Amino acid sequence: MGHTLADRANGYRLSPSSIPTIEVFADIWCPFAHVGLRAVTAQRNERNREGIAMIVRAWPLELVNSAPMDPLKTEEHIGHLRDQVVPDMFIGFDRSTFPSTTLPALALVARAYRHGAAIGEQMSLAVRDALFEEGLDVSDPEVLARLAARVGTEIPDAADAEMVIADWHEGQRRGVIGSPHFFCGDVQAFCPSLDITRDPEHGMQILLDRSGIRDFLDRCG
Repeated sequence: MGHTLADRANGYRLSPSSIPTIEVFADIWCPFAHVGLRAVTAQRNERNREGIAMIVRAWPLELVNSAPMDPLKTEEHIGHLRDQVVPDMFIGFDRSTFPSTTLPALALVARAYRHGAAIGEQMSLAVRDALFEEGLDVSDPEVLARLAARVGTEIPDAADAEMVIADWHEGQRRGVIGSPHFFCGDVQAFCPSLDITRDPEHGMQILLDRSGIRDFLDRCG
């Protein structure tokens, strides 16, 4: 509690500086970020690196691209991911409940980080599970209220909405190229968990890049 916008904009150092901290710029309705965050947290925990804090910052694609995400395109990407990489994910995805915006949900994540890195990470994963695994509309205030109660945080306020914009500007300053973009100190990697290529004949080809995740975590400290 009590962390200010300046704290967040200057790197979210909610843990001692001696503890490595992963920062991820990502949007909630990006299916690649959903897979990437789950893959990195799983590898982190399997390697007994739970002490590495993960701060998931906002990279609001509707502002980056001046348009909301296309649910049809998102559904297509989910199909590729399920067919090629994660058949056990996106089980409850429902295009009819695809959110009209993720800005309120991103603000809810910002609010959760006021309680510390662990609660913020929990909320970051929970909102994505709500969208992709439970088929919920995370632009619905009632859905967000239930998530806040489940995780144990408050409804976001204007300051939390400002943090979302501050993250976007910070990501621009740091050269974020898409969702998800990972940073840890001087180390950075765009989507280190997935190897994505686009073949003219076969379309999008995706592999889970476990070595990329391991390399990022090893370089992180």
